[in-house]
Order: sequence, then C-alpha cells, then structure tokens
Amino acid sequence: MTDKADRSVSLSENRLIHSLEKLVTELDLERHDFVIFGSGPLLAHGLRDNIRDLDVVARGAAWRCVSRLGVPALGSINGAPMALFYDGSIQFSRGWVSDDWTADDLIERAEIIEGLPFARLADVLAYKQMLRRPKDLPDIEALLGVLGKPD
Repeated sequence: MTDKADRSVSLSENRLIHSLEKLVTELDLERHDFVIFGSGPLLAHGLRDNIRDLDVVARGAAWRCVSRLGVPALGSINGAPMALFYDGSIQFSRGWVSDDWTADDLIERAEIIEGLPFARLADVLAYKQMLRRPKDLPDIEALLGVLGKPD
C-alpha cells in the first residue's frame, strides 16, 4: 500500500476524480448528499492504481440534479435508475446494488478523503464479496489484506 503522501498526489491527479470534482463544482452538488462507492475507495486508499469509472450514490438535491442533467440509464445489476456523465465514466445512482445498502447509510458512514466522501472499505468488501465477479477477486484479496481476514 502506498503512503498517505503518495496517495494524495495520485488521487488528486486522477482523471476521474478530477472530472467528478469539476462536476460537483459546476452543478453545485452538496458533498453530504453523495458518496463514492465501487472501486473508488480502493483508489483513494492506494489499493488500486487506476479505475475505469466512478460509481457514486446520491440522495436528495444531488440526486435530483444529476438525474435531471445526466444521461439516463439503468443499472446492470439491479436495473435501478442511473445518471451518466462523461460518456458513462461517472455513474450516479440513488442506491447501491441491493436494499442492504441505503444511500443514507452509505453517505452517513462515508469517510472524507481529500474533501470527497468515499464508502468505507468494509462496505466495499461486503459488496465485492456479495457479487464475487472475476474482476472483484483481486480487490477482495487486497481488502482482506488491509482489513484482516475473518477468523
């Protein structure tokens, strides 16, 4: 895992993080109304060097704004409404994969890294273990290495 200084540099220079920050500013989105989930928290913690998209869970005014201005889509896992920006590289949804994760719970538990709210690594691990797609397996291993393997 990289140290905090290295992570700060790579996170602030990441193209997707930069695009999200620009979008948050342009749309005047409240940072307490969304959380970055999926692989974004792995990037923020230095467990991934790159990601192909950013998954963002939004509520309230933030969701109403992005759902009005983004390209409408449906989630591939649960069919939930989504709003896409930057050719789908930033994807907003109202919830996450299943009712086990509500937007409010995820947002309230978020940790702030460089001014952006990220889902807790334990939530990311639970999500990736639930899906267990081939692409999730290296992430599960990395997360277990940081969070500790269950007894």
